[in-house]
Amino acid sequence: MILTESVPILRLGLRLRRCSNPSCFIDQCDACVSPREIYASRKRLIERELRRTVPRGSPRSLYPPIHYSLTAGGKRIRPVLVLLAAEAVGGNVNDALPASVAVELLHSFSLVHDDIMDNSNLRRGRPTVHTKWDPNVAILAGDALIGIAYRSLLKSPVERLPEIGRTFTEAVVEVCEGQAFDMEFERMDHVPIPRYVMMIAKKTGALIAASSRLGTLCGGGSPEEIASLTRFGEALGRAFQVQDDLLDITSSERELGKPVGADLIEGKKTFLLLTALRRAKGEDRTFLRTVVNRGGARRRDIPRVRRMYERLGVVREARRAVDDAIREARACLDGLRDSPAKGALFYLADMLGRRVS
Repeated sequence: MILTESVPILRLGLRLRRCSNPSCFIDQCDACVSPREIYASRKRLIERELRRTVPRGSPRSLYPPIHYSLTAGGKRIRPVLVLLAAEAVGGNVNDALPASVAVELLHSFSLVHDDIMDNSNLRRGRPTVHTKWDPNVAILAGDALIGIAYRSLLKSPVERLPEIGRTFTEAVVEVCEGQAFDMEFERMDHVPIPRYVMMIAKKTGALIAASSRLGTLCGGGSPEEIASLTRFGEALGRAFQVQDDLLDITSSERELGKPVGADLIEGKKTFLLLTALRRAKGEDRTFLRTVVNRGGARRRDIPRVRRMYERLGVVREARRAVDDAIREARACLDGLRDSPAKGALFYLADMLGRRVS
């Protein structure tokens, strides 16, 4: 982060406290705080800007559901990535803030609509928007989130706005394509792993890659920096989705905020299921084919599937895939100049690999 008169600390939403380094005279100096603290400070800034960006009041069937969807918790990984990417190429946080908010609004849109399509009752331990209100309210809230996202995006630096707009719009389309492929795969008996990788690159990876690309564009990055940070986001996206698939079967309902095995029950083709189908033989394969042909597992099947995944080495393979993607992402940062923001990007990548929800 560049601290100049044009970027007052209060504008950035950082708490004023004297740096712990006695030789440093800057309040909350990024060079003297941990990457975790830098991440947390950017997250606070985004939370504040989200509250400012989304209207309140009437229509009561529109804005309260939108605010509800945005206050369900979460790490704000995508918008923080926008800010850190901008800072990592020497940019100004304020220039990247509109795009970071737009990215989080787009992400919320995708969750609201995904919950309707998946008929999910819980999201992060709370009733989903369509459950708390109704599907029509949720559809409209999701639609409005896209509009408000573009309203925020248009506040980005005007000289870079065409490319920023193209990047964001392409992400919107790819997220929708990824969701469509995900639904189509539920009805297919066999999905090759490369097709699964293509699907997650769109459904999950596209928005994460767009986040790092948008930040680099807002920060005035060079073509080489834009390419490197876009690849960083793509690798993070793969890690994020495989970790999601892994947590669906290995985590707890308390940590997930939804039932364990929900993806299996809904008939989704996850990395673990596809890998297990490729490895299973005999009774194991017959059982898994029954699950697929039935359109999903029954709740009582989940412990058996989990044991099978462990026995077949599927859980270990998924963890290896996450680790490989995180290593690939970290390597993409090698060409960037050393900075607190670069350190925070390393922290973000490692955090994704360790997350439990």
